Amino acid sequence: MTKVAVIGTVGIPACYGGFESLVEYLTKYSSDAIKYHVFCSSKSYSEKKSIHNGAVLSYIPLSANGIQSIPYDIFSLVKCLFIKPDVTLILGVSGCVFLPIYRFFSSSKIVTNIDGLEWKRDKWGHWTKRFLKLSESLAIKYSDVIIADNKAIGDYVVREYGFDNEVIAYGGDHVIPINSSDVKKSDFYLSLCRVEPENNVEMILDSFSRSDKKLKFIGNWDRSDYGSKLKGKYSSFPNIEILDPIYDLSELYVLRKSCIGYIHGHSAGGTNPSLVEAMHFGMCIYAFDCDFNRYSTENTALYFSSVDSLLNILVSQDDGIVTSQVGENMKKIAMSRYTWETVSRQYESTYLGD
Repeated sequence: MTKVAVIGTVGIPACYGGFESLVEYLTKYSSDAIKYHVFCSSKSYSEKKSIHNGAVLSYIPLSANGIQSIPYDIFSLVKCLFIKPDVTLILGVSGCVFLPIYRFFSSSKIVTNIDGLEWKRDKWGHWTKRFLKLSESLAIKYSDVIIADNKAIGDYVVREYGFDNEVIAYGGDHVIPINSSDVKKSDFYLSLCRVEPENNVEMILDSFSRSDKKLKFIGNWDRSDYGSKLKGKYSSFPNIEILDPIYDLSELYVLRKSCIGYIHGHSAGGTNPSLVEAMHFGMCIYAFDCDFNRYSTENTALYFSSVDSLLNILVSQDDGIVTSQVGENMKKIAMSRYTWETVSRQYESTYLGD
């Protein structure tokens, strides 16, 4: 049996972001050949399980996010020196400044998912970007295998570092319940994201404010001045409904199932989980025009790059013929590429490969 230690997430059971969901389903669909050991943040769990989905859980007394993510990952790697895993799976590059030392003292195979080119995100300042770029370069230099969740990121790794990599995305089929009920179609569009400039939130809101199309937009509006200002500005429009974060999958299921289409504004970060999840509903996807989104949707979604282009697409595709075909394509792609069982087998093949 191959022992795999997982570094860099808040932990499981998953109740946070994309990496946490990834580990939740890697452990859930794990084969008998793999035994997971997952490091978790004790600050995020009032109930500290020792086992979940068959994986052993260890707790680190630090936050897994923000500035503490660096010592959190480093502390987890130090503990790995004692548990001696066959494979160390690192998710994100925050703690990879320690990777040269870990590599020197450990015989573990190091597999690193570098996430979505964090150093390019607009939210970081100059010095944070430089640190994240350094961490990325060390991750690629000292890992045995690099995983990219999107071919556009994989191509960047080859161009920037001359390093081959494995492209493995995320699953999204967990959003469809086994006993799914019929939900009546409504007349609104849906958007869902962290409220950050790189997700083109204002572009989407501005476009809908100039039309009579209805939009429900779910996000963490109150976490930043940027979000609060947008919430204040666009809440007054009768066709725009600003919604606070929704984590209940059954509630999200009803919204996704009943909407006309999904508006995806992300411009960075590789293959985005919320996009993959929306594709499983077979709805029309309106995606911001960038390499990441075109790869994820195999160039068969509808794409926008400005307020006017989104508005024009919404008006021109009002007859439903094209949107229906786009939805069918999205569902087909999701079922072939974005299921957790497929993703789990791809990761396990990476662990066990030469």
